[in-house]
Amino acid sequence: MKKFNSILLIDDNPAENNYNKIVIEDMNIADNIEIAENGLDALNYLNNTNNPFPELIILDLYIPKMNGWEFIEEYRKFDSIKKSDTILVILSNTSNPADIKRAKEIKEVTDFELKPLNSHKLNEILERNFKK
Repeated sequence: MKKFNSILLIDDNPAENNYNKIVIEDMNIADNIEIAENGLDALNYLNNTNNPFPELIILDLYIPKMNGWEFIEEYRKFDSIKKSDTILVILSNTSNPADIKRAKEIKEVTDFELKPLNSHKLNEILERNFKK
């Protein structure tokens, strides 16, 4: 499996961020794992040209300051070439059909999964969405 240069986790729950980071580290699929606790911090990370643009973003929808939907609206403004190699996955507690439908209608969102993340689920996400 390909090893990503950078993965960005966006979730306001420190325990879930730590758990997701451990899952990714155990799978040995990333050189760099960054964590943002809200959409605003994630945008600041992405806008900093010193940071590698992540090849995988795992986003919770219901986070403070700037929720996942608002983050996606801002993310859409990034240059399409810059984000062309990025897989954007929503990882959420919500199984609300309206949220799932909305996510599927956004071309930048490549997948939608329910929490919690585990290695099996992450492997499935990567198999479905890996851009060769």
